[in-house]
Amino acid sequence: MPIGLTVFFIVLTLLAFGAYKAYEWLQDEQRLPVQNIVFTGQLHMLDSMTLEALIRDRHQGSFFAIDVNHVHNLVEQQPWVYSASIRKRWPSSLYIHIVEQEAVARWNDDLLLNQYADSFAGKLTTDEQADSQLPVLFGPGGSEGTALKGYQHMSSLLKNSSADHSIAQLVLSERFAWTVQLKSNITLYLGREEYIKRLQRFIDVYPLLKEEKKAINYVDLRYDTGLAVGWGESDPTSQAETENNINN
Repeated sequence: MPIGLTVFFIVLTLLAFGAYKAYEWLQDEQRLPVQNIVFTGQLHMLDSMTLEALIRDRHQGSFFAIDVNHVHNLVEQQPWVYSASIRKRWPSSLYIHIVEQEAVARWNDDLLLNQYADSFAGKLTTDEQADSQLPVLFGPGGSEGTALKGYQHMSSLLKNSSADHSIAQLVLSERFAWTVQLKSNITLYLGREEYIKRLQRFIDVYPLLKEEKKAINYVDLRYDTGLAVGWGESDPTSQAETENNINN
């Protein structure tokens, strides 16, 4: 074998061995560990120490070995994370910017809704639930956007009225009929159609109802004109329940 070819194979072998040792050295967490994981963004429901422990447990390895795409997927799997961006910073830091979910309503008891009507499995502690002013929305799967938009429209109308009412709970049935429970414990049956006009009818007639000096159990507005009122002293399950029809 010519000397030149022998030298070539020797050099090639040395280069391959050197590349392997360099790779092995770069993968060694003991030599090049990720020393700092820095979180940025406004974190209220997330704990940075818990997130860091999760990342280090799932992604052990050196600064060069850690896969930012895998870290990104792991972080965005956490319920209270709306979005995240990850970048490495030489020589040993990982920077993670998080946009946290903003809960605007509770959804079907076991989920939360953000401002974009996306549901997520964020949990509230017992104390947080007690202090929370979040409305409770119920509806069939896939109706999150409809329910949230309806809540927002109705809340805006009530807020701009002279009556001091706000929504505690909203139910959208399988047939997309609206039922609203106010924080004053009045239940409004709005039906499927023209629910905003029907809610306005309640606002308009409420001063007359208030003059009765009796607690209102419910107001049924599922009429083309008029409404029915169930007074608080009545049994709402009774067929003999008192109803007052107030015609336009």
